[in-house]
Amino acid sequence: MDTTVMDKTAQTRSASAAVLSMVLCVAVLIASEFLPVSLLTPIAQELGVSEGAAGQAISISGLFAVITSLTIARLTRGIDRKRVQSGLTALLTVSALIVTFAPDYQVLMIGRALLGVAIGGFWSMSTAIVMRLLPPQSVPQGLAALNAGNAIAATIAAPLGSWLGDIIGWRGAFFFIVPLALLALVWQWLSMPPLPAEMRQKASNPFRLLARGQVALGMAAMFLLFMGQFALFTYLRPFMEGVAGFTVPQLSLSLLLIGLAGIAGTWLISRLLRRHLFALLIGIPLAMAGLAGLLLITWQTPVAVAGLLFLWGFFATAAPVGWGTWLARTMGDDAEAGGGLQVATIQLAIMSGAAVGGLIFDAFGWQANFAMAALLLLGASIAASLTWKNLEAVK
Repeated sequence: MDTTVMDKTAQTRSASAAVLSMVLCVAVLIASEFLPVSLLTPIAQELGVSEGAAGQAISISGLFAVITSLTIARLTRGIDRKRVQSGLTALLTVSALIVTFAPDYQVLMIGRALLGVAIGGFWSMSTAIVMRLLPPQSVPQGLAALNAGNAIAATIAAPLGSWLGDIIGWRGAFFFIVPLALLALVWQWLSMPPLPAEMRQKASNPFRLLARGQVALGMAAMFLLFMGQFALFTYLRPFMEGVAGFTVPQLSLSLLLIGLAGIAGTWLISRLLRRHLFALLIGIPLAMAGLAGLLLITWQTPVAVAGLLFLWGFFATAAPVGWGTWLARTMGDDAEAGGGLQVATIQLAIMSGAAVGGLIFDAFGWQANFAMAALLLLGASIAASLTWKNLEAVK
């Protein structure tokens, strides 16, 4: 009896270690994805491209994340999930090395494309793997840990990138990813048990869910929200330095405060979701649209800009929590397929926001880009309102 208890305890600890290795991988993936936000200016200057073109380093990773999230289950059918995850983590390491030593813009983009494959593949399988590693009663805590890694990385990526870029250059900042990715890879390989592919299940087509009006409207609202957010957020550094007159230390401090505001916003808003879900889904993008509009007016006052961006971080970081709650309530037994569709929608939105935002930024200036972001966020609020009305009609 004692031996059985000890075996179960050992299995639990091993599964927990495997989940923690995934948390580290999530943090490194998200930090890698958004590191260019605070490094656009030096990247553009060294590689001889515009800041808008440098911003496509985020859009291309989003594009390949979308493609991978929709195809990896079919392409890796029959392969042990531990091997797939380890392969994706290794690809993250290769991506960081390619970007670090990229001799030109084209090679940089290849490295960022490989990162997109790692992001899309990892996120698409993460929920299912956690469900296999942990007993049912522990799955929510495991998924919460993954989201915590996501939130922490989103908080520190921009200020850390700015700080490291100032000390060791943008290439050094990207190389900083390599040892962390290798640590995640070794930890994952040692702690994760074999996870043979479950051949009995057919790969579900997530697009079939769009036939439901509630799902289609919700995904549209998410797309507009993230596209508007990253059309503005991707180009914060050139705006803050070149327009609002921030120094590099002021920039790093402001980005850190934006991240800390995001943690506070996530903590507070997550406690309001049970009773006020749709009020928050409608109100958050509306508030962000208002903040984007106010930046167009107050750009000559650095203190006002810093305050508005602090509020931006408060709302923007909390937005995914609301839509994650909506997904869990809406999808039921289709939550896994819905999660794949959500990953693809968000990554497509990030890609579109960074890409279109860069084109607008280069062609018409930051004002046009911020105005476009405000309109997209206003559209997200309207789409969320229609999602709520559709739910009421179904009831």
